Amino acid sequence: MTPQSEDFSAWYNELVAKAQLVDRGPAKGTMVIRPYGYRLWELLQGELDQRIKDTGHQNAYFPLLIPESYLRREAQHVEGFSPELAVVTHAGGKELEEPLVVRPTSETIIGEMMAKWVSSHRDLPLLLNQWANVVRWELRPRMFLRTTEFLWQEGHTAHADKADAMRETMLALDLYTEVARDIAAIPVVPGEKTAGERFAGAVRTFTIEGMMRDGKALQAGTSHYMGTNFAKAFEIQYTSETGRLELCHTTSWGMSTRMIGGVIMTHGDDKGLVLPPRLAPHQVVIVPIGRGDQALDAARDLAGRLKAAGVRVHVDDRAHLSPGYRFNDWELRGVPVRLELGPRDLESGTVVMAKRLGDEGKQTIPLDSVARIMPGVLEDFQALLLRRATGFRDAHTRTVDAWESFTDAVTSGWALALHCGSAACEDDIKAETAATPRCVPIGGASETGVCVRCDRPATYGTRVIFGRSY
Repeated sequence: MTPQSEDFSAWYNELVAKAQLVDRGPAKGTMVIRPYGYRLWELLQGELDQRIKDTGHQNAYFPLLIPESYLRREAQHVEGFSPELAVVTHAGGKELEEPLVVRPTSETIIGEMMAKWVSSHRDLPLLLNQWANVVRWELRPRMFLRTTEFLWQEGHTAHADKADAMRETMLALDLYTEVARDIAAIPVVPGEKTAGERFAGAVRTFTIEGMMRDGKALQAGTSHYMGTNFAKAFEIQYTSETGRLELCHTTSWGMSTRMIGGVIMTHGDDKGLVLPPRLAPHQVVIVPIGRGDQALDAARDLAGRLKAAGVRVHVDDRAHLSPGYRFNDWELRGVPVRLELGPRDLESGTVVMAKRLGDEGKQTIPLDSVARIMPGVLEDFQALLLRRATGFRDAHTRTVDAWESFTDAVTSGWALALHCGSAACEDDIKAETAATPRCVPIGGASETGVCVRCDRPATYGTRVIFGRSY
C-alpha cells in the first residue's frame, strides 16, 4: 500500500478495499459494506444500542420517504439540507402530486408523529431511537466518511422543558464519548459547536472530535438541543399539570458508519488495519501450520476453549496458502492477536503468539494457558491503542496565540486558540488555512484575551479547537 506519510488519502482508499471492508456501489457515492466491514458496524451498533436502551430509550422505525412539505415547515432545516437532498418526483409510472424526499434525517417525520403521540405532561419525556439508512447527495465521496447513503442511529426525544432536554442532549454526548473511548479506543474531545458550525435548525450542537493519524479532525458523533423550533413547526404540544398548553423541547443525536472510518484512521498503519479488540470481528486468529490434520484439529480444539472464555476466534484453515501469506493477510485486516500452531509447537505443548502492535515480538506460551490469559492480553491491547492514540493527539495539539503559530499548527494537527466567535472570522480562517473551529471543549480551562485572527475580544472564556477536518 501507499505509505501514510506519502499520501494518507491514497493509503486509506487502498486499505478499505484490500482489507475487504467495503466496495464501491453502482450509483455514484454509494458503498457496499462487505461482511468484514459490516461486522465492525454490528459490534459498534450492539455496544451503542445497549447503552441507548439502558437509559430508557425505545427503538422505532420511521418511513424512508418524507413529503417535501414537511422539510419546508422548519426554514433553517430545509435551507441547511437543500443541497444534499435526493427527491422522488415520479412513482408508479406517474408524476407525484407532491415530491418525496429520501430521508436525509428524520426530525420532520418524527416531529409529525410526536405531535400525534404527545398530548399530556404524562406522555413526557418521549425517548425514541431509530437505526436506519439516510441519503445525502455527496459530490466528493470517500468510503465510510462521506457517502451518498450511509447507516446510523438517530435519537429523537421530546421533553417538558429546556432543563430536561439539555440533560438528554448531554446524556447522548456522554454515551458517544464512552463508546468512542472505551470501545473504539478513540480519545475524542467532547465540546460545543460554534454558531457557524451548528446543525441546521438546532439551538445548540455538541460534538465529539477525534484526531486521525494525519492530524485532521473527525466529527464522530453529534447531539443537538433543538429548543422549541420543531415543536412550533409541527405543533408538538402538551397540557401541563396546571392545564396550560405548552410547547415541547426536543433533541436529536446521531452516530454513523463514519465511526468505522474513524477507527481505521486513528489506529491503522502502513501494514494495514489495527483493530481495537472490542470491535474486532476476530479478536484472535489461529493459523495451523503443516500438512495433515493434527495441527488443524489442535487449532479447532484451542478455538473451542477460547470461545468458552468469551473470545471471538477464527481458525484459518486455508491450507492451500502459505503461512507467510496468511500472516500478512491477518496483519492487513488488523486482527489483534495471531496464534501460530505447528508440529513443533504441538510436541512442546506451546503456541506462538504475535500481537498486531507492541515491542515484544513473537512470544512462545504454554498451549494450556492460552484460554486463561487471552482475555487479559486483549484488554492490554485495547488499553495500548487508547494510550497510543491519546499520545499522538496530545503531541499534535498546540496552544497558540500568534497567527503564524496557528497556521503552522493546523498543517499537521490541532490549534488551541482564543476566538471571537464571529462567523465571518471563521470563514476568513477557513479560506486562509482550510481549518475550522471543531469545538469549544467542555471543561476547558478558563481564559480570556483576544481572537487569534482578528484581535477582537474572545467570546467563549476558553480556547477553541481548530483543525482541518473530514
